Amino acid sequence: MNALAGGGTFATLPALIALGLPANLANATSNVALLPGAATSAWTFRDELGPIGGVRARTLGAITFAGGLAGSLLLILTPTRTFDLLIPWLLLLAFVVIAFGKRAAAWLHGRATIGARALMAAQALLGIYGGYFGGGVGLMTTATYGLLAAVPPRELFAVRTLMLAIANLAAALLFIGFGWVRWGACLPMLGGAILGGWLGAVIGKRLPADAVRWWTLAVTAATTIVFFVRAYW
Repeated sequence: MNALAGGGTFATLPALIALGLPANLANATSNVALLPGAATSAWTFRDELGPIGGVRARTLGAITFAGGLAGSLLLILTPTRTFDLLIPWLLLLAFVVIAFGKRAAAWLHGRATIGARALMAAQALLGIYGGYFGGGVGLMTTATYGLLAAVPPRELFAVRTLMLAIANLAAALLFIGFGWVRWGACLPMLGGAILGGWLGAVIGKRLPADAVRWWTLAVTAATTIVFFVRAYW
């Protein structure tokens, strides 16, 4: 899922919570488990990597790493119950962005031109979000790049997966350092993420953009509903 359009956390987080982990520790464990898969996907797409909206991938990567550190530290400071209540709203935000990002991009570009500074500011927010939660950050990155740089989703596979890997790496450093990773659950998931990251990248080169979009929308909507029920009913 992360290789195709992002949203792998929509599968891993519920699974880890079902195993009995608190939501914040499940999120940290999921982040570390998905890191190798994101790195594998980024490596597979390396030949397609290029600047976005006039901003070099290296610059976006540095911004993402700093944002990932800030976001993961914010998660460590967030009480578990507060995080439980925030999760469904974060998922809903991801769903809205991916569902309406394409239309918003077309509307915006008919009326205004967005420069490199706005793109870098948006990347900083994406990095913070990726470090804090990460659920749907790939989807949000796709929509944001389409909105600010007018780039179609298929051309974003390379840079999106690289930014996802960088945000995960920054967060993983803090989560491991603070002892937030439950390795008994993390290691099996990590193995699956490596295989899935490679396989998803290979499949992603062949799938039409609409198929990827509708799949991710369906998964995002279902997971969002589940977490609203869990948090408020």
